[in-house]
Amino acid sequence: MADKLTSEEIRPDTPVQRQQSLARVQAMPWLIVIVLLAAVAFLTWRAYFYSEEGDPVGSAMLAFEKQNSLNVFSSRFEVVAESEDARGVLGIDLLKSRQATILPATVTYTLDLSHVGRDSFTWDASSETLDVVLPALKISRPNLDEAAAREFTDGNWVTAGAQRALSKNNSLQAERKAAAFAKNPQVLALARQAAKEAVRQNLAIPMQVAGYGDVKVRVRFEGEKQS
Repeated sequence: MADKLTSEEIRPDTPVQRQQSLARVQAMPWLIVIVLLAAVAFLTWRAYFYSEEGDPVGSAMLAFEKQNSLNVFSSRFEVVAESEDARGVLGIDLLKSRQATILPATVTYTLDLSHVGRDSFTWDASSETLDVVLPALKISRPNLDEAAAREFTDGNWVTAGAQRALSKNNSLQAERKAAAFAKNPQVLALARQAAKEAVRQNLAIPMQVAGYGDVKVRVRFEGEKQS
């Protein structure tokens, strides 16, 4: 009787063992997913924020290595150009015309990060301050919005040739004036300030993530005194 009771008590354990095995099999794909996610997170951290030597300058350089250039400022303005044209016969100017053109122009200021090397950074551990020296900004060629140009032409009879000559000359003038305006000290100061702010933001956050805390980032251009 005791043997029969023992036999009956053992039999129900078999389905429980099968359920446990099935649960382990079902859990395996989730374990693989978790391991893969952890691996991706580790590789991302290592690629973007890890520095083998624990060097703040190395961490700062990693933030710049991900991009070759940085557009820091864009200026849109209008330039005015004026040209005259005279056409005639036997040296006598019979047809005179004049045209004034107002042209919108856009200029972009870019920071070439490929020229920012280790010698561009200085780390002061006592004050937790990172000093960065930037190269001069690159100014793009003015982009003239010919479709939005406004033309004012004066003349009794403006031939098609005269119209083309006036428009072409005004476009060349407008490009030269736009390039000169882009180097205006006030506009250039705005672009340089925008570049400094962009660099601070691009460095401060990665430095915090890398574990250096609330680092102070000071930025200046070559030849500029530290403020």
